[in-house]
Amino acid sequence: MFIIGTLLLTGCNASTIDIETSTRLPSITLLEVPFSPQAPFANWDDPYQEACEEMSLIMIHHFIDGSDLTKEQADEELIELTKWEKENGYPEDVTLSQLAEISCKYYKYCTTNLITEVTIDRIKEELIKGNPIIIPAAGRDLDNPYFSGEGPWYHMLVIKGYDKKRFITNDPGTRRGEGYKYEYSVLLNAVHDWTGIKEDIRNGDQIMLVIRP
Repeated sequence: MFIIGTLLLTGCNASTIDIETSTRLPSITLLEVPFSPQAPFANWDDPYQEACEEMSLIMIHHFIDGSDLTKEQADEELIELTKWEKENGYPEDVTLSQLAEISCKYYKYCTTNLITEVTIDRIKEELIKGNPIIIPAAGRDLDNPYFSGEGPWYHMLVIKGYDKKRFITNDPGTRRGEGYKYEYSVLLNAVHDWTGIKEDIRNGDQIMLVIRP
């Protein structure tokens, strides 16, 4: 289920980003993506502390599946997924392309699209098609007041909609992350993929991921 305009339809050295948008696109779009923080029961010890990638994928899975996501489900599924990743040789922090690979191997969602054209209009076009988006980010550049301390060096979250000025996200890095809104420029300037070195995160590629069943 998603909203376009006024209709309800069913079915972690940031460059400067141009925030001009096309007037041909609807002014509001919102997809109903289930939410859970990466620490469903507020336990931020391992593996929860580094599990933003996994929880972003779990939220997308439940959106595709059309199912709810309870705290108990989120916790159980995250533990199972992180265990599987470890058994299959994945590092604690994964790149976006590795997450796409995990999506295919674990959930059998092998129709994935890694998009390097990360612009406001390109994001909106995917959302209008009914596709939520996973982005990697330099977490501290998001300046989310609900993050602990300065926030994570590397982060992932789900974009599920937008209004006239902001992207609407499910940010697993905080229990207040459901529907959290980031200004267009703030979110886009923070988009950087994992480089393997936390202090180098701002040199990571600007890229986003769409997963389809």
